[in-house]
Amino acid sequence: MTSLARADDLAAPTLARENCAVSVETKSGVFGFDCAPGETLLYAGLRHGLTLPHECATGTCGTCRARVMTGEVDVAWEEAPGAARLKRDKGDVLLCQTRAVGDCVLRVPAEVAAKPARHQIPAYRTGLMENIRRLTGDVISFEVALSAPMDFDAGQFVVVEAPGLEGARAYSMVNFTRSADRIELVVKRKPSGGFGDWLFGATAEGAKVKVFGPLGRATFHADEHKNLLMIAGGSGIAGMMSILASAAEADHFRTRKGYVFFGVRTLADGFYLQEFAQRVAEAQGNLEVTLALSHEDPSGADHPDHPGVKLASGMVHEVAGRAMAGRYDDLIAYVAGPPPMVDGALRTLITQGGLSPSAIRYDKFG
Repeated sequence: MTSLARADDLAAPTLARENCAVSVETKSGVFGFDCAPGETLLYAGLRHGLTLPHECATGTCGTCRARVMTGEVDVAWEEAPGAARLKRDKGDVLLCQTRAVGDCVLRVPAEVAAKPARHQIPAYRTGLMENIRRLTGDVISFEVALSAPMDFDAGQFVVVEAPGLEGARAYSMVNFTRSADRIELVVKRKPSGGFGDWLFGATAEGAKVKVFGPLGRATFHADEHKNLLMIAGGSGIAGMMSILASAAEADHFRTRKGYVFFGVRTLADGFYLQEFAQRVAEAQGNLEVTLALSHEDPSGADHPDHPGVKLASGMVHEVAGRAMAGRYDDLIAYVAGPPPMVDGALRTLITQGGLSPSAIRYDKFG
């Protein structure tokens, strides 16, 4: 998997020793930028302000597809899941997994702008791991104290590289504040997951990590003045927590409605429930939060320990579909979680809710 390291952090003999000139042919014009030795083409373009297509930025989604027209490149992770549909014989690559060996020309089949219309231009930072705490048996939250403040929009994510672990991981911010000097992230441990195993070990607290961001377009903006629908599975709830924090800061729920559906397996797998209950109380009837249990049938309609948090049985997108019938007017929907869950939610929003793609913002965690 790709590295986030700067030029002076890498010494791969197959890579260029000086900055390479990269030209990108897109549907909206031709753009040029410099790529530092060892830097991926995606991160180089993004930190120069180009709105190159991307979602996960770590090789699992395939959104950052490009074709190398001229020049030599080095692909770090040939087996990346997102590369499955590439036409390698035509020169297709994933920008997030590819580094320039020399000057090169790329073709990207997308509309690209020279600067994001709303979002901050991402940059490299370092950070220290702090306040690691277990939320459930397999979910951990942690903070990263940043080397330089970061402005980000609620719903965005960063990619993190830990010492001794190959590759970068994408995690959404849980907190929200302008010029943040620390960010809070959450990880659900997966079998054989290197980062999760490291977090659950003894060496993560105080460790120095590399951070690139902010990234992502599934963002909340209070000036859009819309009702909010949020559907999340597992650690996908992270970005929704940031959106709720930003909405609360803007007093959004004074005049607008909010609906949150959080999918987990059982009641014991739920987390951030106290925070949800507090948000519900603050919104004075304009925010509903439902915990959807896929592998357990709750005994009551509300959580026994967290007033205001409703309980329901079923897959989260199905629970949301039943609860939202007739209530899709004038809203923006946010969806985050594993690909099957996101796909199911998108079908529900489009077929049952009649939402247009412009009203749906989503992140898939492969």
